[in-house]
Amino acid sequence: MGAQNGKDLLVKLDMNGSGLFETIAGLRATRVSFNAESVDVTSLESQGGWRELLSGAGVKSAAISGSGVFKDEGTDERTRQLFFDSETPGFQVIIPDFGIVEGPFQVTGIEYAGSHNGEATYEISMASAGALTFTAL
Repeated sequence: MGAQNGKDLLVKLDMNGSGLFETIAGLRATRVSFNAESVDVTSLESQGGWRELLSGAGVKSAAISGSGVFKDEGTDERTRQLFFDSETPGFQVIIPDFGIVEGPFQVTGIEYAGSHNGEATYEISMASAGALTFTAL
């Protein structure tokens, strides 16, 4: 994967539960992280005292965060309501020249900010809430 434009990393939200995905408008910066907890099964019998991990065990998770400006009433309103209702709709994350990650996420945080001579901005955090799928591009 060569160098890519950051603006091509898109976060899309299922707007009505039917698979109608729209890009969350106004995002200027986006970050996606994947994590996997390990399960340590090291014992006194572990060869050479090296740590051993249990293959296929542990909890996998993903997190999405982003910041931007208000731009689109529909996605702004839907995202805000997801937080207050603690819903876990489908999201898609488009990673250019890599693939699409899709699955349920919960909006875990929204921060709003603004100065008297600038635009209103927001920051959003989301955590995976179920199994994710990956489709290569």
